[in-house]
Amino acid sequence: MGLRISSCVIALIQRAAADAAPLEACGLLFGADGVERASVEANVADDPARRFEIDPGALIAALRAERGGGDKVIGYWHSHPSGDATPSATDAAMAAADGKLWVIVGGDAVTAWRAGARGLHGRFERMEVETVLP
Repeated sequence: MGLRISSCVIALIQRAAADAAPLEACGLLFGADGVERASVEANVADDPARRFEIDPGALIAALRAERGGGDKVIGYWHSHPSGDATPSATDAAMAAADGKLWVIVGGDAVTAWRAGARGLHGRFERMEVETVLP
C-alpha cells in the first residue's frame, strides 16, 4: 500500500501550482492515516522561481494548532514549475531527516517522498501515491 492522498488534496495542490507558475508554490500537509488535507502558504524564498520556503509564521501557527489538538502536520508540498516532480539537490539540502512527507507537483505528476537519512540525494525515499476519494 502506498501513501494515501485525498483526490481533493491533489486537485488543490495542482491548481495552486498552476496558478503560481512560473514561481514555486508550497504548503503544508495534514493527516493521520495519509494526507487528508493541505494548505497553500506563501512562498517567502528569496528566489521563488528556483526554490521554496514556507512562510515561517504559517508553519508555527500550524504546529501550535496541532499541539492544541488540531490537525497533525505530516509534511510539506511544493511545485517544480520545470515539470520534474523529483526532489532536487536543493530540496535535499533543506530537508531534515525527520520522516516528514514531501509531496512534489511537476506538471501533471504528483510524487511523494519521505525525508530520511538515505535514498535520493542521501535524503528522500520514494513512496507510491494512492489517490483516494474524500
